Amino acid sequence: MLVDNGVNGDSRVQKAARSAANAGWEVILLGRAPVGQPQSWRLGDAEVRLLPMPEPLAKRRHEFRRAWLRRPLAYPPSGIAAHRTQAVKAWRADLAVRRAALTAAARESGAGRAGGLPWTALRAEEKLAGLTRRWVSFRNRQLTQARRGRKLDGPWDRAYTLFWQKVRGGGAWRRLEPGLWDYELAYGPVVDELAPDLIHANDFRMIGVGARAKIRAAAKGRRIALVWDAHEYLPGVQPWRDNARWLPGNVAHEREYVPYADATMTVSGGLADLLQREHGLAERPAVVLNAPAVDELPTDPTAPVPDIRALCGLGPETPLLVYSGVAAAKRGLGVLVEALPELSEAHVALVVNKPDSAYVRGLVTRAGELGVADRLHILPYVPHHQVVPFLGGAQVGVIPIQHWPNHEIALITKFFEYSHARLPLVVSDVRTMAETVRETGQGEIFRAEDVADFVRAVRAVLADPARYRAAYERPGLLAGWTWEAQAEVLDEVYSRLLPDRPGPTRAADPAPGAAPTSVEVGA
Repeated sequence: MLVDNGVNGDSRVQKAARSAANAGWEVILLGRAPVGQPQSWRLGDAEVRLLPMPEPLAKRRHEFRRAWLRRPLAYPPSGIAAHRTQAVKAWRADLAVRRAALTAAARESGAGRAGGLPWTALRAEEKLAGLTRRWVSFRNRQLTQARRGRKLDGPWDRAYTLFWQKVRGGGAWRRLEPGLWDYELAYGPVVDELAPDLIHANDFRMIGVGARAKIRAAAKGRRIALVWDAHEYLPGVQPWRDNARWLPGNVAHEREYVPYADATMTVSGGLADLLQREHGLAERPAVVLNAPAVDELPTDPTAPVPDIRALCGLGPETPLLVYSGVAAAKRGLGVLVEALPELSEAHVALVVNKPDSAYVRGLVTRAGELGVADRLHILPYVPHHQVVPFLGGAQVGVIPIQHWPNHEIALITKFFEYSHARLPLVVSDVRTMAETVRETGQGEIFRAEDVADFVRAVRAVLADPARYRAAYERPGLLAGWTWEAQAEVLDEVYSRLLPDRPGPTRAADPAPGAAPTSVEVGA
């Protein structure tokens, strides 16, 4: 199983690895080490290995050149700027100690204040150090401005992208996004050494790694079954990097290698239909929802679940709205803050991945400007097995995501977590989620980014929360929204691709005293 991140925080990948191993498959999950050293651990019966991945190809050639015409006095982008900055700091620290030593010596001798040639020399050197510091700072600023001014998003970069798309067609990614080779060079040799029967490639970067491993194995007379797990619709994502080449490069890479997949799975029915049309797939991808694992055992079954209301300092009667997930502008969290002045008794809890991020600090600042800072509560993630009971202490679950193509076609993880917490929902009018909420009656829908309509929806839910909670009593609704149900689909895909393999036997129960691994999620 392949993933392009550090595994921790990727709930879908962790649940897939754990459940496949529990079903009897030998699972080795390869991810990317966040630091330069390899790491490994057990995730249930699955083995996790994080690989060091140098990425020199992720930098473009211009990043190694000096901007002679635009910033001729800037330091070269070689690391010398940080070296010079630190050297000047060390010099000034040494001068401060020498000044202190001369002052102390003068006081001990009864002179009162330092003087003489050593003091004069020190003063002259301090002035020189001050001038040097200003010069180094200036050249550093020049380097920063030179880097900021070259983001690969200007007319030249668009022309460059178009040229290579015309010349190389689907192979243009080799010029537009060469950093994809860094993944191949880190993962490929390890995959070849493992000689797997099946590769489960998660998302758009790993499909290339898996496909190339399959091609190399075929040249040696060995078959590898390749499963592509598409987490999102790549042409519809907001580019992860601020340049004109990232998206077309990654889209071309994905299109080149998708035909090598023996089976495809994805996160929603809408995305399955879209992928089948986009890539001309012979069969509709299997749908494996991002549903919570309700039967997963915690690391420490005796550990208490945090009380969200206690963390916010609230009693049981205070209306509490909760958002759980990634904190980013496209998630639409600003609407919750802007609505607080109109919801005079309500509080908002944001359970987010980075409570100290600049975006979250901006929300807190805005709440202060509106005079509602005391009703906005920022909380960190809790362990995976505690997410549902933790969220259950709130009164309303909010999903205010904005209109992006990927938001329109899937039910995101927090939707299922709120549902298992039996929270009434207030969701934006992105297509798939709005259609589901209308059909189930589990919440209200508002126009994305419309504060007044959001206030209306919240007031409707708070006026009669029992009406919306009653939707969860429908037979089979929540049972279908569990990872345990999705794991059956995953196992069916694996078994269909390896029909000659002896049927997997369910792994033995953990030895007494062995602690299952805890997983943290949010988005």
